[in-house]
Amino acid sequence: MKTVAWFSGGVSSFISMYLMKDEIDEIYYLDVKEQHPDTYRFMADCERVLGRKFTILKNEKTHSAVEIIRKRRYINGPSGAPCTSELKRKVRQRWEQTQDEVLRYVWGYDSEEKHRAERLLQTTPEHEHVFPLIDAMLTKDEVHGLLERLGIKRPLMYELGFRNNNCVGCVKGGMGYWNMIRKHFPERFYEMAALEREIGATCIKGIYLDELDPERGRIEDEVMGECGILCEIAYASAVG
Repeated sequence: MKTVAWFSGGVSSFISMYLMKDEIDEIYYLDVKEQHPDTYRFMADCERVLGRKFTILKNEKTHSAVEIIRKRRYINGPSGAPCTSELKRKVRQRWEQTQDEVLRYVWGYDSEEKHRAERLLQTTPEHEHVFPLIDAMLTKDEVHGLLERLGIKRPLMYELGFRNNNCVGCVKGGMGYWNMIRKHFPERFYEMAALEREIGATCIKGIYLDELDPERGRIEDEVMGECGILCEIAYASAVG
């Protein structure tokens, strides 16, 4: 059996690996072009603390979410986002096809996400799964506190007020999220606004970004998880 962790670029993902550091055989990171550059600094800090290098995997043709969206002419919906499918799910699946051992995955769900862990156990029984944060009864706030004690600075997206370290301009974000992107990353906001018009589809259901009222939405009220392996598995299970 091989114990594997998928680093999402988020704090919970890393702390789950830290708690299992003596048992993990391999650590992988799925690279997406639109990730904030500070993610790579954070990853290097995590590698330093763990004393090991992470293996970076990416789509061989393109690792750009914008390119995938433009090619597919689809942004987000009930079947998920094409960037998640092409840059994360399919890359992971191709890697899994090269493995000849039973895989044991380490996941970053915290103690307030037990229902998601239970769902994962039901939808992916072909692998074994461990949830170190749940086992340690750690909340998200406690996980961030532990990172500080380890002397690692959080990714910049957290410091700016974002709840996760997803790509800059994640298509799964709500009104509050996109207004935060408009404030901190205006070039990215208007790039996505132009892409919406180009393909005739929207990130936020029924509202084009260039029509979004700057006062709409509260990021604190919006549910948006880390866009990593957990994200694409959740979408896959939701659509059957």
